[in-house]
Formats: sequence, C-alpha cells, structure tokens
Amino acid sequence: MRAPPPGPDLPRPLFLYHWFYRTYPFLEECAQRYGEAFTIRIPGMRQAVVMHHPDAIKEVITASPDDAHAGKLSTNMAPLLGKHSLLLLDGAEHLRQRKLLLPPLHGERMNAYGARIAEITESSLDRWPVGREFPVHERFQAITLDVILRVVFGLDDPSLLEVVRARLLRLLDVGSNPWLLVPALQRDLGAWSPWGKFVRAIRDADELLYAEIGRRRAQGKSERDDVLTLLLQARDEQGQGMTDKELRDELTTLLVTGNETTATSLAWALRWILATPAVHERLQQELAEGDASPERLVKLPYLDATVREVLRMQPVFPLIGRVVQRPLRIGGLDFEEGDGVILAFYLTHRRPELYSEPRRFHPERFLERKYGPTEWLPFGGGARRCIGMALALYEMKIVLGTVLSRASLRLARDRVREVRRSLTIAPSEGLPVILERRRQRGPRPGASN
Repeated sequence: MRAPPPGPDLPRPLFLYHWFYRTYPFLEECAQRYGEAFTIRIPGMRQAVVMHHPDAIKEVITASPDDAHAGKLSTNMAPLLGKHSLLLLDGAEHLRQRKLLLPPLHGERMNAYGARIAEITESSLDRWPVGREFPVHERFQAITLDVILRVVFGLDDPSLLEVVRARLLRLLDVGSNPWLLVPALQRDLGAWSPWGKFVRAIRDADELLYAEIGRRRAQGKSERDDVLTLLLQARDEQGQGMTDKELRDELTTLLVTGNETTATSLAWALRWILATPAVHERLQQELAEGDASPERLVKLPYLDATVREVLRMQPVFPLIGRVVQRPLRIGGLDFEEGDGVILAFYLTHRRPELYSEPRRFHPERFLERKYGPTEWLPFGGGARRCIGMALALYEMKIVLGTVLSRASLRLARDRVREVRRSLTIAPSEGLPVILERRRQRGPRPGASN
C-alpha cells in the first residue's frame, strides 16, 4: 500500500504491550483518533490496516478465499495446533477440511449433545461452594473441558477421562501465556523454560490423543454420535478420510478454541447478568415458566438475546485478519499483495448507528431487530466463520440456563477488569462470585440419554 492511513507509531515492545494487554481500550483509542481505518505493524505482516465499517467487512468476508488468506496469520500457532489445523489452512485444503468438520458441529446434530451438556453442568454445580467466594471462570473451564472430552472426543471411561483431563489441563495452562505466540520466544531451553514446558505438555497430550484415535479406528464402524466418531467416518469428494495427524490437529484446535473461548464467554455472561438486575430478573422469569430441559432452554428468546448481547459486548476474539494475495480495493483503499487487513468487529459492535447506547448491556436489542452478518460477528464471517459457532451458542444457552435455574449468585467484586489469557480476554481474578443458595435438581426430560 503506497499511501496507508495513519496509525499509532509506537516502539515494537510498547505496541505489543497495548496489543496484548490493552486490546479493547487500545482499539477504541485508535478508532477515536484515526477514524474508520488505521495502520498498525504486527509480527507476520508487512503492514496491516484495521477497519470496522460494515461495508468494509462485507468486502473482505465475501472476497474470494484465493484473494485474501487467513491461515497465514495463525502460523505462530502451528506448534500447538499443528499444520493441518483449520485455522492455519487456506485455499482448497481449507475448504476440504471445513466440509469434513462441519456436519458433526451443525444443525440437528446439536440435539444429540444437549442432555450430556446439561448433566455435566448439573454435576459441576453440585460441587460449587455455598456462602464463600470462588472464581467461577475456573468452574466454567471445567464444564467446557468436560463437554469437549465427552461430546467431541467421546470419552466415557472414568479412569481414562481423568488422565486425559489432567494432561489437557496442563497443556491449556502452560499454553495460556500470550508471549508464547511470539515466534522469537519459541525456544526450548530445557524442561523449566516456558517453551520447554509447552513442548513437553504438547508431547504428553499428543501421546493420549493418538492412542485414542488408534483405539477408535481399531473398533471400526460405530453407532456412537460423538464428534470424533463422526470425523473418523467422514469422507471427502474423493472418498478419502482424515489421517491421524489431521484428526489430531483438528481435535486440538477444537479443544483450544472451544474450551477457553466458551468458558470465558460464560464468565462474561454471568458478570453482565449479575451486574444488571433488570436482565437477571427477566431471565429468571423466563426460566421459571417451564422446566430446564435442554430442548426448552435453547429455544428461550430472552436467553438467546442475552447470549448474543454478551458476545457483542465481550467478543473473546475482538478481531480477525487476512493477508491480501493480489491487488484489492477495500473500504476505498488500495491494497497490494502481502498487505494485511484486520477487521475489528469489537469496534463494529460499538457503532452507535447500529447499536444505540452501545456501552449498555441491553439484550432487548436482539428481540427488537435482526442484525446482519456484517453487524454482529463474534465468530467471524464468510468462509472463515468459526466452525464451532452452533455448538458454542447451544452450549452457552444450556449451561447458563441450567446455572441460573438452580443457583442464586452475586458478584463478589464491584469492579471487574479485562485481562489477557492467551487467545482470549477474560474477567479479572477469574470473576469471583458467591453462591448464596443452590436449589435441588428438578426433573429433566432426557437426562438418562
């Protein structure tokens, strides 16, 4: 780009600090100062222009996948996710993997997972302490991890579940350091170095993942309905299935992107609900009008609107990017091959012409109008929209509905800050809450399934 728009001209260390640890306020400060588009320089790009107008977003997400690649921006995650991860792929290989992955994570398939998600949530809720504060984010992480282990991986043996859970928790904990995403710091200096710990955690997790893939292949065709079983049976247009390495990489991607992101969104949801009495009261009224079965929870209009408003206010991924592959005109700017374009939908979600009083938590706005794919996009858009969107929304509604139906909670802190946790931006201190009262489980149709 010969004449890029102005943007923050900061020393690299200072820029990375703002980018990693002050993401939301930094984006807002830049938008206020520079307007609809501003230029930044981040690792892996020659230069990148940040944009947030819906028209510019439409031009990018509807562009040919051959004209703007997304996978190139995630190459620093290859040591964790693997080179076959959907996030790292572009072109025909990305399209093939997406077609194989989509059916188990979309549409009517979700209904088969509801009872398990509800049971996992109920079991966790039974163990929450009463009368003292605790970080609820950790509890949501445990719930979403168990959903992945049982719904995605299909694990049901208690002893195996414990071993896999322990190794994957270590991997997620070690990998939560955002500086591990910086290629220059990806050096193994021994078992006690940050990258050394990470490499060994990956190795231990991979050992179990490959063993489970091998065991399930040896079982042959199965009537099970977990995601791993369905992926083992999936075939592309040439009749080819995924290799063990491809399966490992996609399972790891679902683990990393599906566990922390959904848990963080649930924590933010509870924060906003408990801090907004009118919303809390209306949710309680809606939930009290019937049972807490998964089939009912996922259809509740105000619960759905609340989840969507949470994701508008606190998108755990506040932006997405592309690397331009040929000269393109986007948002009135001429991009050249190698230029980057970043869509900051966190800023889109705060445009007052789209969302009146954008800083107000107001789920009713999603009952009053339908927002288009370039106006509400916490999961990205176009051919790169998050493959787990349907499962994430489904899971959030069941977990939130189950918790709010049984638990009387209040925030333990008046002020909640935003803190960086690896890929996501989470509530500070794990969102301390106090469980004042826990109601007994009620009858739930389908609980034995």
